[in-house]
Amino acid sequence: MHDTVWFEIQNIPSVFLASSEFVEAATAQAESLGLPDVHRLFVPHPIQDATDEEMRIKAESVFDSVLGSLID
Repeated sequence: MHDTVWFEIQNIPSVFLASSEFVEAATAQAESLGLPDVHRLFVPHPIQDATDEEMRIKAESVFDSVLGSLID
């Protein structure tokens, strides 16, 4: 989240990506860093043990949203 906020402060469009396990933590951090509306997207948890194919599916599920957030 810190990197995403830093990029946004530098006027570089960014999107924070994490697994769904971290929705609450990411929201709290974004608020504490002063950018509560920073773009955040979440893929289904878990990530650590996911196969390459499972990761590909997770990435594809948010790809259009990532692009949309960067253009927004």
